[in-house]
Amino acid sequence: MSHNYLEQMIAEWYEYQGYFVRRNVFVGKREKGGYECELDIVAFHPSKKRLVHIEPSSDASSWVEREKRYRRKFEAGKRYIPDLFKGFQIPNEIDQIAVLMVGSTANHKTLGGEKLIMIKDIISDILKDLKSTSIYSSAVSEQYPILRTLQFVCEYRKDICQILKE
Repeated sequence: MSHNYLEQMIAEWYEYQGYFVRRNVFVGKREKGGYECELDIVAFHPSKKRLVHIEPSSDASSWVEREKRYRRKFEAGKRYIPDLFKGFQIPNEIDQIAVLMVGSTANHKTLGGEKLIMIKDIISDILKDLKSTSIYSSAVSEQYPILRTLQFVCEYRKDICQILKE
């Protein structure tokens, strides 16, 4: 289980799509103990030959602080991710994505030199996909509790909207 809700939801989404997912991976072991940093989510899809490094955050830090932190994590990801999937033929390119809950992409298209996405956009993608699946014939597996909940929301959205109007 991931340390926070955003990480858990995003990891579930990538696993659901067929990726092998590593979560909360400590990399850059130091000689005197500890690690250089932790990578939140690293996902690899063997048939698509796609390798993704995702760093979600719900912080409200300044853009300057975020820029430093994400640049450090993405640079570490480039150095250490290839070793996480030994035995697999992985692509040379790593898609690195910063995911924020607070902020806007209006003035910021990248963070730490890589792609920036808002969590609302990921949730929108998930809901678009799940609304076409039935809980009766294509239920999301119980191993993905957040995605399964979102599938139920999609299935019962009309009833939920009615309740919210009351």
